[in-house]
Amino acid sequence: MENRQRIGLIGAGLMGHGIARNILKAGYPLVILDHPGNQPLDDLLSAGGTLAATPREVAERSEVVILCVTGTPQVESVLFDTDGVSEGLREGALVIDCSTAIPSATRAIAERIAEAGGRFMDAAMTRTPKEAEEGRLNLIVGAPEALFTATRPLLETFAENIAHAGEVSAGHTLKLLHNFVSLGFSAVLAEATAASRQAGIDDAALLEVLGKGGGGGVVFERLRPFIESGDASGFRFSVANATKDLGYYHAMTEALGARRDVALAVEGLYRGVEPQDLLVPEVIGVLADTRC
Repeated sequence: MENRQRIGLIGAGLMGHGIARNILKAGYPLVILDHPGNQPLDDLLSAGGTLAATPREVAERSEVVILCVTGTPQVESVLFDTDGVSEGLREGALVIDCSTAIPSATRAIAERIAEAGGRFMDAAMTRTPKEAEEGRLNLIVGAPEALFTATRPLLETFAENIAHAGEVSAGHTLKLLHNFVSLGFSAVLAEATAASRQAGIDDAALLEVLGKGGGGGVVFERLRPFIESGDASGFRFSVANATKDLGYYHAMTEALGARRDVALAVEGLYRGVEPQDLLVPEVIGVLADTRC
């Protein structure tokens, strides 16, 4: 087998577990941060993965460190806190941030990693844990062209579609735009479904009309199983994460001076849902039970 880079992974949760699985399947040595937020790791350890106790140890044992954590505060913590990645980073090592983050913070993080002797790219993910396990994620990458080209073979082990958005932070910028559109349509469809039910319209009729008309698309198909039968497994994205991502979108658009009239309404809808650990499809039920 050809010599493979040693890969470190921080965040083997719903998305990161699939990333780890496919990196190991491709033959890369992999060290995983031992953390309570991980999914069960037995299959990854059986496939050759090993554990590290701290982010620093992950970096010391890796040439590439992949971050699959919640957002900007978590990225900053695992990189720069005591025993963080920056303390163990090898000269020229690469940090790949697959989180959803605030672009201005991403640029500052990249500068700090460069000062520590490393390199940085953002590779924001779309799709779901199902596609992560199948090695079919979408990635939106912010990196210099040469670094993107050199890293693409590794990214292809766990991603089906890989877009080069531009320089560092462009991936996170496009991810926030993507999530605003996706979560915005989810909110519109949830509210429409709730109103449809209150009007006594059969769900099947609603799905037929929307699916064959202006409502069809990827998000519609992910929400369809929940509307049909209450199955939310195809859209395992929490309301809390939706609220967080839309908050990041507001921070970005405010810095840009961009209009965000619709985004404020969408965020208000998600922020008002309780409990926040519900999945996005379950917002339909909350709205259906709530009347003005």
